Amino acid sequence: MTTFLQLHLLTAYPPANLNRDDSGQPKTARFGEHLRLRVSSQSLKRAWRESAVFAAALGGHIGRRTQRLGRLVLDRLVAEGVAEAAALKGALAVAPVFGKAKSDKDPNPTDIEQLAFISPEEEEAALAVARRIAAGEALDAKAAGILRATDGAVDIAMFGRMLADSPDFNREAAVQVAHAVTTHAATVEDDFYVAVDDLKRPAEDAGAGFLGEAGFGAGLFYLYLCIDRDLLVRNLGGREELARAGLAALLRAAATVGPTGKQASYASRARASFILAETGDTAPRTLAAAFLKPVRGEDIMADSIAALRDHRDRLARAYGEVTEAAVMDAHAGSGTLDDVLALVAR
Repeated sequence: MTTFLQLHLLTAYPPANLNRDDSGQPKTARFGEHLRLRVSSQSLKRAWRESAVFAAALGGHIGRRTQRLGRLVLDRLVAEGVAEAAALKGALAVAPVFGKAKSDKDPNPTDIEQLAFISPEEEEAALAVARRIAAGEALDAKAAGILRATDGAVDIAMFGRMLADSPDFNREAAVQVAHAVTTHAATVEDDFYVAVDDLKRPAEDAGAGFLGEAGFGAGLFYLYLCIDRDLLVRNLGGREELARAGLAALLRAAATVGPTGKQASYASRARASFILAETGDTAPRTLAAAFLKPVRGEDIMADSIAALRDHRDRLARAYGEVTEAAVMDAHAGSGTLDDVLALVAR
């Protein structure tokens, strides 16, 4: 049977613009007929993948999403002393392995049209094949075994990938990440600001050099992650220890790392105040319905924790669910991140 790991986090953010829409405003969603602030799963996953937490725990096991692998290969070969024309030949041969090649009239013909999620092993394999082609070897790059069905790229194993031209090497995501939404009704507010010209003399005028307006919001966000632990191990070629390290890094990142939109203006660095981890083989489920009725009152954190716990208990009674759980409740001063890690990464 499949072993699922579920994470539920509550994180409070002060005024911030973590994740902007196409007009520059904080993203929102209607839930329970009330407007909530929202942070997209794409934004969260990007922040975690690029975090120091992932780098420290998973160095050498993190993929790169890029259109520019051919450009990287070209630069590496030239740096090794390969003649530029030969290096270009090698780069042009391996780039299309990962997607549709750009036109030869493009300023960067070694790029591809799509973003491809590429593991360190595939990157090194592409470089090795390009090196052989640059040396004059007649080699079919697409048949040279560059792409891998499994490898050590933990973020690809977690979040999956799609290679439209090579579907045999797609990776199903082992980690599902929901959009984070506030547990309470929230509004986007406007910040009117000015910038002053430091060299303007008082005698000239008293006006500012620039006037602007920016949106922001504040709230307590509920975040849900569902992890198919067995699929994660399979995606990593059976490497249990690497899967455990990845799960520990994922929990630490989800608890301590957020999107950095407008960071210099808002210093929106926050940590989860409440974490519930569950593991078992019963069908996974979000607990977002605990907040269909927006939480109100003077202690939003305590009331949100109570609503989440109550909804979980009601579902467990209704469905007869049994899951093993670990909790960190910093608001109440009980449990630690290490307690939750012990369950998540065992």
